[in-house]
Amino acid sequence: MASNSTANVTIIKRKKVIAGGHHGGAWKVAYADFVTAMMAFFLLMWLLNASDEVTRQGLAQYFSPTVPIHDRAGGGDGIFEGSSLFSDHSLAQNETGAAGGPKSDGDADALSPSLAEIERELSGASGDAMEADPLLEHVATRITDEGLIIEVFDRPLSPLFDGPTTRFNPIYERLVRMIGRVIGRVGNKVAVSGHLATGDTEAVDPAPDPWMLSADRAQITRELLILGGLQEARIERVTGQSDRGPVIEEDPADSRNRRIEIILLREF
Repeated sequence: MASNSTANVTIIKRKKVIAGGHHGGAWKVAYADFVTAMMAFFLLMWLLNASDEVTRQGLAQYFSPTVPIHDRAGGGDGIFEGSSLFSDHSLAQNETGAAGGPKSDGDADALSPSLAEIERELSGASGDAMEADPLLEHVATRITDEGLIIEVFDRPLSPLFDGPTTRFNPIYERLVRMIGRVIGRVGNKVAVSGHLATGDTEAVDPAPDPWMLSADRAQITRELLILGGLQEARIERVTGQSDRGPVIEEDPADSRNRRIEIILLREF
């Protein structure tokens, strides 16, 4: 008789043991990438906070290849020939180049020239523009809280006007019409002021009134700017300053003080 007893059956249960040890280093690479990215981000934030407006705009324009700096489609080879600075659809109305008037969505801001670009074009800072046309030696620019100031001034043996009169020389007409063509591409309001050097009106008899003479020269400049392409509606003010506010304060009679200031006003 067969026995059905299972008392002598032995059951063996095996456990799978996973030894402790190295689990891989992929997470370390990912974490290092994250830390590097965060460091770069905070460094960028610090640099932007420490930079001025002109520097930030220069960086933005460098990484925006669609910005037309010197479009020669108009047929000109330089700022004195044709419409050669900015494309016709570039219209800015503030110091950052952001268009404030009618614009198409998407790319109007990227295509707008800034005051800093106009300053670089007129100052001939690279030396190339100065060599191409020595008349730029009559022009100096600076950006202030008021806006971009473009100074057109006398140089030794190269006066802009014929003595203490309003008769301008051909070089002055060429300069101002060029400036009118350049600033006609942006939308900022414009102010014009005339300045004399001390003693300018004493060389003739009867001596003209210095306030009237400086104001008349500013009015002539306004007309030349309009002939160059500036819209008359953008003229904010035209003033004569006589011999007040000399650039060379230690020598008020210096010919450098005999100038016209054309100001591209900031839009607030």
